[in-house]
Amino acid sequence: MFDSALQQSMQQWLETPLGRYVLEQERRYFDRVVADIFGYNATQIGFAGIDFLRNNRIPFKFAIGVQEGASAFALPHFLPVRSDSIDLVLLPHTLELSSNPRQILREVHRVLIHEGKVIISGFNPFSLWGLRQRMMKTRTDFPWCGHFIDLSLMQDWLALLNFETTAGQFGCYVPPCGREQWLSRLRFMEAAGDRWWPIAGGMYFLQAVKHECGLRIIKPCWEDAAAAKARAVAVPQIERGQN
Repeated sequence: MFDSALQQSMQQWLETPLGRYVLEQERRYFDRVVADIFGYNATQIGFAGIDFLRNNRIPFKFAIGVQEGASAFALPHFLPVRSDSIDLVLLPHTLELSSNPRQILREVHRVLIHEGKVIISGFNPFSLWGLRQRMMKTRTDFPWCGHFIDLSLMQDWLALLNFETTAGQFGCYVPPCGREQWLSRLRFMEAAGDRWWPIAGGMYFLQAVKHECGLRIIKPCWEDAAAAKARAVAVPQIERGQN
């Protein structure tokens, strides 16, 4: 679904009161968590027009996408990036806008170095946001056109690729209403929701680290084994007696 119509719908929605509210939540989270991640190379896949890496100090940062603002124009299913070369990958709503999110995760696993980090944001299907999506007759506009992915399913996919989930957070407890005045009045639900119904946030963030299963081949030392066997065999000594 990475077409021009979707990009236009995404840009228009981010300019609405609800879109600005979500963007504010995302900027706050990404600015905080990427500040202490170090390395040499970092990339953001999707939402290329918005720099979620702005607070990170990694020297080489670039965005991959098909919209304006991307440093490399490419689909996330087949990244034009060398394997084991990236320290940090951001996936802001990238997986839920794809018809094959697991292929994207496989590509992320390929390009990340050992102990490299991935940070994912997505809309929670088990929330008021997910309820609104299910009640809509047509889902052609962002974000309702996406495939909201259950957090537990996302964690299972990551575990199958040897990612370790290290941190996470829910957000956007405010109902998805479009009026600025209602969003302002209901902001108290952010603090209340985080305390009383933490898994019902409209959006979640997930951090994971790539691990690799090590393989060490132990070769038998044939020479030492042969020598030990020879020492274990008693060789009779023949002494010549006096006639």
